[in-house]
Amino acid sequence: MSYLLPQLHCGWAVDQAILAEEERLVIIRFGHDWDETCMQMDEVLASVAETIKNFSVIYLGTGNNNKINWALKDKQEFIDIFETVYRGGRKGCGLVIAPKDYSTKYRY
Repeated sequence: MSYLLPQLHCGWAVDQAILAEEERLVIIRFGHDWDETCMQMDEVLASVAETIKNFSVIYLGTGNNNKINWALKDKQEFIDIFETVYRGGRKGCGLVIAPKDYSTKYRY
């Protein structure tokens, strides 16, 4: 599914994507196209891209980031998280509370 979303290949491209958007939320999936977990997340991202296109832009990046470091398999769960972050960002919040508690669900 990663072929359906635009990719960013370097840190500079990530910075430019973020700086270019003033109104929409920038969503970047960091990881590898061959990783099974990333492929699951790509499927969710591709399925919601059209629904949230007026509020966000979705990119695929390289590397690793520890913000959401598991694949969301449920489309509605992703939209709930996205909506919380988007509303918080519109209010100028640097930190928002997740719609449900993820603190112990994905322990390593």
